[in-house]
Amino acid sequence: MSPTVYLVSGANRGIGLGLVTSLVARPDVVVFAGCRNPAGASDLTTLASKYPSKLHIVKLTSCDEVDNKAAVEEIRNVVGRLDVVISNAGIGNFFGQALETPPEKMDEHFHVNVTGTLVLFQATYALLKASTPSPKFVCISSMGGTIGSGARFPGGLLAYGASKCALNYLAVKLYFEHEGLICFPIHPGELKTDMSNFAKQHPLLDLMEAMPVDEGVKGILDVIDHATRKPDGLGFVSYDGTALPW
Repeated sequence: MSPTVYLVSGANRGIGLGLVTSLVARPDVVVFAGCRNPAGASDLTTLASKYPSKLHIVKLTSCDEVDNKAAVEEIRNVVGRLDVVISNAGIGNFFGQALETPPEKMDEHFHVNVTGTLVLFQATYALLKASTPSPKFVCISSMGGTIGSGARFPGGLLAYGASKCALNYLAVKLYFEHEGLICFPIHPGELKTDMSNFAKQHPLLDLMEAMPVDEGVKGILDVIDHATRKPDGLGFVSYDGTALPW
């Protein structure tokens, strides 16, 4: 039986590291962990030493087309295919109201959270097609990107939330443009990560209750494992499998 081949972007910390840690503990897997600076990814390096035949660290910088293509070429040389890509790399480094949000912060969030995901998809799609009739490309999104609730939240989520809203659109567009592809955005839950710790420094955002990363990761992987194509798409889902409003 051929192993299931995964690529996780933004894998050096937080949700990405949690995903990789859980995946490599599974039997019959090969996991590629993408990050901007492999030399500085000490937790990944330690994990790779425990699973030398399962875990490969690749240099992967969001939005860098050359970097993404080089990472995919490395994957091609090792296994020749991809079954599941989890687009996790993203930023949330500014939280403020509309009047105080610098345009460059809007640009930065869209560049990394939206365009970076598109660049990753463009680089990996050929290896996804080489794998299975129903490969999976999953986008880690956020409830902050919902128009129905995220936009009404009084915390300063404009740059982050708007970029995640656009990411949701991108995921659905990829689903309907590519026959057989299983692609959807997923809310990982409010998890205890560096990003959530940063967010809690800001008014109202400090009220959010965060749960351990491994709890959210368990749910995310369960949803991914059981995802199948549906005529009307898969919508926007939470880590616990519930459907979320746009």
